[in-house]
Formats: sequence, C-alpha cells, structure tokens
Amino acid sequence: MERMPSISARILLLQIRHRALDTEITELALNPYQNQLLLQRLKKEKLRIKDEIQWLKDELIPDLDA
Repeated sequence: MERMPSISARILLLQIRHRALDTEITELALNPYQNQLLLQRLKKEKLRIKDEIQWLKDELIPDLDA
C-alpha cells in the first residue's frame, strides 16, 4: 500500500508533462516546415508518456484474481 502515493505522484507528473508536450506540439504544428524531426520526436514522447500513464493506472487497480 505504501507504493500508491508514489505511483499517483508519478502519474500526476506524467500528466503535466503530457499536457506540456501537447501545447508544444500544437505550437510547432502551426509551422510544420520549421522542424519536422523535432515534431515527430515530441509526438513519440507524448505517446510513450500516455502508455506509461496507462500502465501506472493499471498498477493501481488491485488484482481481482487473488
């Protein structure tokens, strides 16, 4: 049970980073010819963070098989 606050805190930090990336991607997308490589990297990082958030949320759900 002592891991829940750290997982919740990690989820919160990742959600903040995810929103910041969303803003940055939106701004870069306004001028797509400026830096396509950076835009692509940011989108991949955003997807990775989204997957990590989902994985951590799944860790908070107790096993019902036990």
